[in-house]
Amino acid sequence: MIAAIQMWIFLVLSLALLAVEIWAFVNALRFRADAYVAASKRTKVFWCVLTGVAMLLGFLSLPYPIGRGGSSMLFMLAGVIISGIFLADVLPALKRVMGRAAGNRW
Repeated sequence: MIAAIQMWIFLVLSLALLAVEIWAFVNALRFRADAYVAASKRTKVFWCVLTGVAMLLGFLSLPYPIGRGGSSMLFMLAGVIISGIFLADVLPALKRVMGRAAGNRW
């Protein structure tokens, strides 16, 4: 019974982290290439590829019937770190450059 509960917790955690990685990838695609240069960040291609790899790692970390399963906690961790760096550092800089501050929605 404990193993089943752990499996469900791991599945929910994996899906939530995959959603964060997908969100980072979509946000990487949203902005123009010159915004990355203006924000003094790497290129759009770099961040799109990196967040795409993070998304792939997140998919591979899903439990067996869907993803690779098994001992893929390292994949999950790597994907979340990449996405977290993009969402915490690059995305706010891109929003500032494009005039889309957090409080300025319109």
